[in-house]
Amino acid sequence: MGEAAARRSAGLGTTMKNASWVLLTAQYTAFVLLSHYSRVMAPAGGRRYLTSTAVFFNEVAKLAISLTIALYEVSKTAPPSVPATSLFFSLTSAVFSGDSWKLAIPACLYTIANSLQYIALSNLQAATFQVSYQLKLLVTAIFSLFVFRRSISLRKWGLLVLLVIGVALVQIPNGSVDEAHFDEAAHLSFPRSLEEWKAAKLGRENLHKRSATYEGIEEDILTANPRLNGTIGLLATVGACVASGLAGVYFEKVIQDSAKATSLWVRNVQLAVYSIFPALFIGVVFLDGEKVAANGFFDGYNWVVWSTVIIQALGGIATSFCIGYAYRDAKNIATAASIVLTTLASTWLFEFELTANFLLGSFAVLVTTCLCEESSANPVKAQRQTLRPPPIRVDRYEKDNKSGEASPASPSPNEISIKLPGTPFLSDAGLSTSRPTSPGHVRVSAGRTPSGGYFEKHPRDH
Repeated sequence: MGEAAARRSAGLGTTMKNASWVLLTAQYTAFVLLSHYSRVMAPAGGRRYLTSTAVFFNEVAKLAISLTIALYEVSKTAPPSVPATSLFFSLTSAVFSGDSWKLAIPACLYTIANSLQYIALSNLQAATFQVSYQLKLLVTAIFSLFVFRRSISLRKWGLLVLLVIGVALVQIPNGSVDEAHFDEAAHLSFPRSLEEWKAAKLGRENLHKRSATYEGIEEDILTANPRLNGTIGLLATVGACVASGLAGVYFEKVIQDSAKATSLWVRNVQLAVYSIFPALFIGVVFLDGEKVAANGFFDGYNWVVWSTVIIQALGGIATSFCIGYAYRDAKNIATAASIVLTTLASTWLFEFELTANFLLGSFAVLVTTCLCEESSANPVKAQRQTLRPPPIRVDRYEKDNKSGEASPASPSPNEISIKLPGTPFLSDAGLSTSRPTSPGHVRVSAGRTPSGGYFEKHPRDH
């Protein structure tokens, strides 16, 4: 019976691991392709959407999904007669109790990483970003070295060096593309009359005249035909890797150091709640508040932008799921498969040109991604098993009255015991109370005097 249950558990774990890497592969590929397409496609209404609003809606969608599943988990353990308000209050107390405040730091870091990803995908090709983003492995290894004191083997250091070389090869610019962009930026002439403006607008139906100033015309041209800046894209990618890697290591640290086991969906609710505040007040209000007030919150949104927001929210939940259940090998397989799929899709959808440097660098990154593994297979469960105290066997302290074994409460023959002088309050035959006696001791009831008291009255000498 136990072997069958173990086989069923192992089979379920294998199924979950396979399903996780398949879903992660689809999410990684779809997010990168849709995000890049949403930043280079013809904008809706003549204006492109603000990335700060997309990051905010991403956190809102993540909160809605996690809150729904967390409420479902709470309802499974509650009686059917419990009202919905009580379930919500119990979930609220679980979200904001204990060490939930510690997740404010990784939540802010994840928000920064999401914002930098949009900037990187606005300036890099989808395949180039997907390969370069694997620098996150190097960042995670370095932070794990300092936070968890995990030793990095010489083999892993070699793989990380190979990763850096591969990313450097991928980032080597293609001469023809860069020269075209440079010439376009250098010899760009702005229309100075109505006839020149009409001539410039021919074939560019997506241009919308904002004003008679050169700045407005330039903004229209750059919106309709965005130019990629590899330097900004690389810097944004590195920043996103640092923020995301540090957030992942810190999130894993919080899970390991937690005194009590908390549901992973409750953790996702905590991350989403603490991420909404910086995304709204810093990104939307502080940075883009003037544009939002002038054009609206949903300016430039279409089905591509909404799909990107939903897929990014699902990716954040899937990442925390892999950290919580230590499916890092499945995550590495998903990353490698996503690199291949993104490269093939970029050549077909975005006319991405494959070069020898890109192919060689991508191969080096793929080798590193597949062979680079964590030092411990399941550090979260191992840590919890280490901190768990040994079980207490209650039957050791039970004693049968007919047996001749001594009670643990009674001293052993080698021990020295001191017996206090007997008094009516310390003897076994003292008071008769409702409190039961110790195990293994026969209870002796106290007898009363004929007068109904516990002590005899002696006549006083006159």
